[in-house]
Amino acid sequence: MNPRKLIMFGVVKIALLAVAVGVVFSLYGCNTVRGIGQDVEKAGEAIQKSAK
Repeated sequence: MNPRKLIMFGVVKIALLAVAVGVVFSLYGCNTVRGIGQDVEKAGEAIQKSAK
């Protein structure tokens, strides 16, 4: 296998692991589906405020 492909494969694996860890921590921080909805709503409100 080409060394460049091996490096890219490693980078992809690390990126997927980072995304998975991020999802786990974000779900853990919200505790519930309702909490996720509230967090998304607050983020949307913050975006709207900054757009004004």
